[in-house]
Amino acid sequence: MSEDISNPDTPENNQENVLHNVTSLNGLYENWFLDYASYVILDRAVPHINDGLKPVQRRILHSLKEMDDGRYNKAANVIGNTMKYHPHGDASIGDAMVQIGQKNLLIDCQGNWGDPITGDSAAAPRYIEARLSKFALDVVFNPDTTVWQASYDGRNREPITLPVKFPLLLAQGAEGIAVGLATKILPHNFIELLDASVAVLRGERPNLLPDFPTGGMADASAYNEGQRGGKVRVRAKIVERDKKTLAITEIPFSTTTGGLIDSVISANDKGKIKIKKIEDNTAKDVEIVVHLAPGISPDVTIDALYAFTDCEVSISPNTCVIQDDKPRFMSVNDMLTESTHFTKDLLKQELEIRLKELMEKIFFSSLLKIFIQEGMYKHPDYESSSDFETVVGVLNRLFEPFFPQFYRVITDEDYKKLIDKPMSSITRFDVKKTDEQIKNLEAEIKVVKNHLKHLIDYTIAWFEKLKEKYGKGRERKTELRTFDRVEAAQVALANVKLYVNRVDGFIGSGLKRDENVELVGECSDIDDIIVFRNDGRFIVTRMQDKVFVGKDIVHVAVFKKNDERTVYNMIYKDGESGIAYIKRFSVTGITRDKEYDLTKGTKGSKALYFTANPNGEAEVVNIQLKPHSKLKKLQFDEDFANIAIKGRGSMGNIVTKYPIKKVMLKSKGVSTLAGRKIWYDEILKRLNADSRGKYLGEFDGDDRILTVLPNGVYELTSFDLNNHFDDKMILIEKYDPAKVFSVVHYDGKSKNYMVKRFVFENTAIGKQTSIISDESGSKLVLISGASQAVVKVDQLKGKTAIEETVELNLTDLIDVKGMKAMGNRLSVHQVKTVELIAEHDDAEDVPDPAPDSIEDTEIVIPPEDKTVTDAAPSAPQSEPAKPVIEQEPAQPAAAPDEQPKKKIDLEITNPDDIDLKDNDGGQLGLF
Repeated sequence: MSEDISNPDTPENNQENVLHNVTSLNGLYENWFLDYASYVILDRAVPHINDGLKPVQRRILHSLKEMDDGRYNKAANVIGNTMKYHPHGDASIGDAMVQIGQKNLLIDCQGNWGDPITGDSAAAPRYIEARLSKFALDVVFNPDTTVWQASYDGRNREPITLPVKFPLLLAQGAEGIAVGLATKILPHNFIELLDASVAVLRGERPNLLPDFPTGGMADASAYNEGQRGGKVRVRAKIVERDKKTLAITEIPFSTTTGGLIDSVISANDKGKIKIKKIEDNTAKDVEIVVHLAPGISPDVTIDALYAFTDCEVSISPNTCVIQDDKPRFMSVNDMLTESTHFTKDLLKQELEIRLKELMEKIFFSSLLKIFIQEGMYKHPDYESSSDFETVVGVLNRLFEPFFPQFYRVITDEDYKKLIDKPMSSITRFDVKKTDEQIKNLEAEIKVVKNHLKHLIDYTIAWFEKLKEKYGKGRERKTELRTFDRVEAAQVALANVKLYVNRVDGFIGSGLKRDENVELVGECSDIDDIIVFRNDGRFIVTRMQDKVFVGKDIVHVAVFKKNDERTVYNMIYKDGESGIAYIKRFSVTGITRDKEYDLTKGTKGSKALYFTANPNGEAEVVNIQLKPHSKLKKLQFDEDFANIAIKGRGSMGNIVTKYPIKKVMLKSKGVSTLAGRKIWYDEILKRLNADSRGKYLGEFDGDDRILTVLPNGVYELTSFDLNNHFDDKMILIEKYDPAKVFSVVHYDGKSKNYMVKRFVFENTAIGKQTSIISDESGSKLVLISGASQAVVKVDQLKGKTAIEETVELNLTDLIDVKGMKAMGNRLSVHQVKTVELIAEHDDAEDVPDPAPDSIEDTEIVIPPEDKTVTDAAPSAPQSEPAKPVIEQEPAQPAAAPDEQPKKKIDLEITNPDDIDLKDNDGGQLGLF
């Protein structure tokens, strides 16, 4: 029996048909996933390069424009209107609207819109109000240049992109996570973007760096133009109020004051830093006050805050935008170039639209003028026309002689507008007024055509206009700096105790206390510990609770990487030959948990003497030998200062070939190292020993650093590399207690410019002392440490206030006096400006600047005997200024049988005009 396989109702055929209609799940997943990924990338998470907006942001701005009547609208109403265009509900719209408002650029906000700095959220949408800012109305909207599309339900139309004539995306920044990619575009400075756009139009390539609304400091040296793989390190601005108080006045971008405070408290709880309390005084401006525990260094704490808290964060940009309906990764500089040219194209479109509007106005005005002047409206054929087609035919015939006057063909629509004119407006038609209007329109057309011809100049003027109109108050907030990397181990608080069991070979913070366990000292839980053993080996390991490092330990300490000043002195016996060697070495770079051998590596080698010297000290030891028949001298001294410092792997020098009984310290040594050479890096604002920046000198022992601030305050500090320095200081150098400084300052009480010379007092480290008057208005004008400092003084001379410029050598104006002295007046005349023009350390090369006239000298003649006496050249005068003769310091009184010396320095153009007599009535010679 056979079956009819052609019968569709058979079970076999039904099963086969079903199989033919089955779609693979793999195929469905692939298509649906790609559709979803494409939707999220294009329509939700990534901004468009043309207007810098995500779809929800664009729809919010479109709704605000649609509702704009100059008054504020409830945010809830804006959200409701936006839901006509956005399919994702009110929550996403409300959040996006708050984010736009907090950026303070496109939306004029009213009410509590939250604070991105403190992390406070905005009030409910029914309580807050918004309207478009004037800036948004100027640069974001133009319906004539906008390309429209239907909304998601087809009931409305919305812009595909808004015609934004400004690099909005780079100004606001953006962040979004899509499917398979993400974008993170950092904000940039408003004014710098406009300047960079102008530079692009002039053919230059921009170089943009981020600027954050939270301020702070940023190291953008690895920014990589905002592309993937770049990095920006952002730091809070921390001010040292005093030695016990720090104030955080600006926080890093992407953090909040609450989160930063939590990170500080967490670091304190973990023992990384030690603070007494922390206060949040943030109101309009950020102010987080950190009170330090007693004995804690503020400089080290600042570095520790950067190392262990959110006072420093690292931000990785990743610029991804939508361009031509595809995601594209590009640099911020390329984005600005694209935005600039897009703005130029939009301005060109606007000019072309305006040109067409003006020409249309001229066209119709001319059409109407001819229609009335030629009396076409009274023509019999026109009046007798019964339908519109007949009218068009008649008017075409009547206007035919005038066709060459028009820039385009007259259409039926034009005729319709013409015949729709009411008779009242025709009879009142003013030809003269129409001619004036046409003339004005032609003048405007000429201007528009000139703009089109010089489009680049017109675009540059557009950007400069935006800068002038909206740039005030939008200066850079984030200070661009280059940071040094804070080594956590160098600033971590010593929060644990280090113990050692030398016999059993254990170190750590958790050793049980017994007779073999001793305290080494305090360290942090992230320090490395270096351990030397009696067998001549050493190892460096991480600080732990308890760890075995080998028996017979001779030395344990915290290991400092790249420390070349700690020198180890060692005498060891070679196990194979029995020869004793002496060596000095440093330990710089190592591999953690790897054993290193300091001997020749033979079995039985051991250390006979070992010391660690933090500043390269070299002691003298007494070496006692075991009795031997060939030895006449059983002991001798060895000075480690005679041994060169070499690498840890060096064998060393032979001390003796005979067995050593004992090695004893005879006398402590002094450092064999030169003073530590210190530089000041003016970019990093830190000290270093790596030859970067200004060389300050060699430092040792109690040497100090002198710094002077613009307000006339000086301070002495140590040469610790962890020290922080004020960015605005005007002088930093190694302190020399004998060095004389010359200072010009303005005294707020007497309203005079004063000069003084002094040496800085050796005050306590960290104490701030002023070298000028405390009176209101007092200020430091200049300071010089040269032995001969020459200044140029612009002054007003005499009752007529004649302007005069003189050069003065400050060394000649006053002797060295105390630091607290007020000094002498710089000039008897009214001083306008003082400028340091020369500094010399060789007095022979700097002649005293000669006065320009006899009036520049001062003659002081006592009324009793009219003799010339010495006077300070710049002493304050209570009487009107007199001529001055500059004299050398007064000489000691002459002996009775010795004639007193007379010497007067004058510059005289006509000697006949002056007749000076000496004490005896004799003529004084001129020198």
